[in-house]
Amino acid sequence: MYRLRFEKRVFKDLDKIPNNDALRIDNNIRMLKENPHPPGSKKLTGEHSLYRIRQGNYRIIYTVSHATREVRILAVRHRKEAYR
Repeated sequence: MYRLRFEKRVFKDLDKIPNNDALRIDNNIRMLKENPHPPGSKKLTGEHSLYRIRQGNYRIIYTVSHATREVRILAVRHRKEAYR
């Protein structure tokens, strides 16, 4: 089992998202505890150990440290803003 860590801005990001999407995003984040590389996750090119999960029009951006068994959630953004 992996520990979840959140950047402060993630909570601000989630406040801006409609409730039905936020609930699905929350479920996806919780699943990262069991499997930090679920089906549909993708390693971002050009970045060291950055991954993303798609949830509708939103992207969950995170890193994984297997040594410390930690998943750090960096951002939850609309797809238009996620990769800037």
